[in-house]
Amino acid sequence: MPDGKSYFHRGGSEALLGATIPEHFAQVAKKFADREAIVSRHQKRRLTYAELSRKVDHTARALLAAGFSKGERIGVWSTNNIEWLVLQMATARIGAVLVNINPAYRPRELAYALRRSRVQGLFTIPAFSHSNYVEMLCALLPELQAEHRESLDNPDLPELRKVVIYDPMDPLATVAPQPGFIPWPAFLSAGETVSMTDLDAATASLDTDDAINIQYTSGTTGFPKAVLLTHHNILNNAYFTAQAMRFDENDRLCVPVPFYHCFGMVLSTLLCLTVGATIVVPAEHFDPLAVLQAIHEEGCTALHGVPTMFIAQLEHPRFAEFDLSSLRTGIMAGAPCPVELMHRVIDEMHCTEILIGYGQTEASPITHLTVWDDTLERRTQTVGRNLPHQEVKIADPKGSMTLPLGEIGEVCFRGYHVMKGYFREEDATAKAIDDGRWLRSGDLGSMDRDGYVKITGRLKEMIIRGGENIYPVEIEAYLFTHPKIAQVAVFGVPDLRMGEEIAAWVQIHAGEHMNEDELRTFCHDGLAHFKVPKFIRFVDDFPMTVTGKLQKFKMREAMEDELPHAETRPSIAS
Repeated sequence: MPDGKSYFHRGGSEALLGATIPEHFAQVAKKFADREAIVSRHQKRRLTYAELSRKVDHTARALLAAGFSKGERIGVWSTNNIEWLVLQMATARIGAVLVNINPAYRPRELAYALRRSRVQGLFTIPAFSHSNYVEMLCALLPELQAEHRESLDNPDLPELRKVVIYDPMDPLATVAPQPGFIPWPAFLSAGETVSMTDLDAATASLDTDDAINIQYTSGTTGFPKAVLLTHHNILNNAYFTAQAMRFDENDRLCVPVPFYHCFGMVLSTLLCLTVGATIVVPAEHFDPLAVLQAIHEEGCTALHGVPTMFIAQLEHPRFAEFDLSSLRTGIMAGAPCPVELMHRVIDEMHCTEILIGYGQTEASPITHLTVWDDTLERRTQTVGRNLPHQEVKIADPKGSMTLPLGEIGEVCFRGYHVMKGYFREEDATAKAIDDGRWLRSGDLGSMDRDGYVKITGRLKEMIIRGGENIYPVEIEAYLFTHPKIAQVAVFGVPDLRMGEEIAAWVQIHAGEHMNEDELRTFCHDGLAHFKVPKFIRFVDDFPMTVTGKLQKFKMREAMEDELPHAETRPSIAS
């Protein structure tokens, strides 16, 4: 690293993997054939690596029999289950592009995702919670209700040919709610017509730089984009994250994060499959009690999640009933980790080597990770250093100049992990990745002399109040030190006089009481006057993505609707 510059590059004692996902998985499955690959507790099913490998091959043959091939896009609209994982690996086996679709999507969002990715095949479950997927799909695709159709023909989704449906609680059952849906057993049965020789030939035609996955950005700041990732991107990101965790075939990872998200698909399922570890799925969606039970009964050695998930487990009224002493490590990512939460995860959950991760979907996703023996300060005040074979710099947000150490600027990444681009969006890709192949994160941060990065907020979330640059994460970190506060979100709202004012949504621990005066006094004791929130709302919960990320844009919209027009908006006359 050049002295004084906010630039850091890590080589690595181990070279990047040069294999495709199916090539690497074949080696792991052979080496650890008799070890458990996945335990799906809500499905009451377990598969060894040998069993999983056979299911992947059978499903891949069925995909070929259904007419799918390399480069075609296959969507999965489902909660966490074994079939999701099998489809993840089967699409990789033939080189099809897996399109991850958020199970919380409503019809408008689903239609957007299918159109944006030009999906040609869709796999779905019948329903989840209050979402009836069959009803939504029939409204979107009336052709599903028609008899004797070999392929769909919808003018709004002209490339979508087939919709396959399965019941995760009984995948061998024939589920055919409408004539146009292909039941999972019928889909699999057609795979018998494709030989292993043909399947192996399809795999042999793949290259590590082939696109293999479309992930949608999480939607915390607006409409999601379709991120195109390759074998090389996500396989290496999963593998080197596993190395940082000191993960091997003896580890058992509890996975409460959704598979459709990069955290679940790359850093959880694929991470385990790169080293022969066991994936433990506690439930089809996040349930803090199910997570605690899974760790206790399955002897999990690791746990992934966002801070809100760890808080929900620690705050659960039955928390003390469970033995969590098998835990050793895990990753907390998606939002800053308050020091008090880190203490509780280490002391009360026995997760002494918990790591803090940072990244974004466009970077496959992990760019930074603390290590197991980092100090508590580094695990709470920074997001660690970049993984091996990655570059990072802090740049002037208005240009590309690398800033001096310690200065706040935009965090930028370069390396094997940077996405291929946004799917069929050349202009958006050019804005995200500059001529030097640096991916501009949109996050603000600073770097120290050892390469550790501190994230100070989103470029778009920085509050400019009366000319002062204010970083919400700093205020949030201070508010988290109050013993009554369980969760907090700080953001800016427009103000005629100051440009922006500070708003805070605050959730207090169950059984505690707090009013605005108490909170303001606390703020004045530890924050400069211009950082004290003007608007405070006490809430029971927050708008979040399915992955547990706070959606500040929704909070901002809610506050703007509440606040007097005179404070937040110019008059017509002006």
